[in-house]
Amino acid sequence: MATDVFEMGDIDIAWCPGCGNFPILKTLKETLTELAIDPKQLVMVSGIGQAAKIPHYLKCHFFNGLHGRALPPATAIKAVNPKLTVIAESGDGDMYGEGGNHFIHCIRRNPDITNIVHDNMVYGLTKGQASPTSRRGFKTPVQVAGVILEPFNPLAVAIALDASFVARASSGDREQTKEILKRAIRHKGYALVDIFQPCVTFNKLNTYQWFKDHVYYLDDSHDPSDRTAAFARATETDRLPLGVFYVHPKDSFEENTQMYREDKRPLCERDVDVGRLAALIDTFKMAG
Repeated sequence: MATDVFEMGDIDIAWCPGCGNFPILKTLKETLTELAIDPKQLVMVSGIGQAAKIPHYLKCHFFNGLHGRALPPATAIKAVNPKLTVIAESGDGDMYGEGGNHFIHCIRRNPDITNIVHDNMVYGLTKGQASPTSRRGFKTPVQVAGVILEPFNPLAVAIALDASFVARASSGDREQTKEILKRAIRHKGYALVDIFQPCVTFNKLNTYQWFKDHVYYLDDSHDPSDRTAAFARATETDRLPLGVFYVHPKDSFEENTQMYREDKRPLCERDVDVGRLAALIDTFKMAG
């Protein structure tokens, strides 16, 4: 596959120079190319935010929806056409703040999608408020005395809910991130990849150097099938582990639904029963 198959050409990119979104975009393009993903079979889904602009910069199908609402349409797209590769991608505010409820229930459903979250611990699009993953004491124009809440821990929540695949990466480590993304995209079922990335304009605390000083990689002694060990790693705070924390293969949402138990054809390839559809619409009219 040509290395430029996902390139959009000479377009205006709205990120600040030095933004951690740039290496994530480049790494994702390389990952998709090396996996030989057909751009016509790829759908990127996002919500609102700087990270949520990433589908605008890839040559593929995409759906850019409401703030925090990327996961429901991503689940529906995969259910209607399981042949597609579906990636939901947004920032920590969009996925864990506005989209927090969807995040929880998407894990429970286990659709066969990849969920990439750009975690810069701040709301960058709206110029620097604390996000769900901001550290305690982090000062912003809104939290002028510092954040007083404990940060949301997406990995611990995902493992507690028995997510199918849970990993964390760093935008500064492109080769390691690429390998983690490959495993996530190949994985059958819901795959969370939380990626640390600096916001060079609105977060002066969690810089490239801060992440370099506060992370380490899980080594070969970590068993991703050990849920208890994965949870213990996910709750570490002194130094933050990177790598694949937890893997639990299980049937996906699509496989568990009645519509695919006897007929494996994608819903989008089946004939529409106009009579039954009209009757269904009539029931809503009567209810209204």
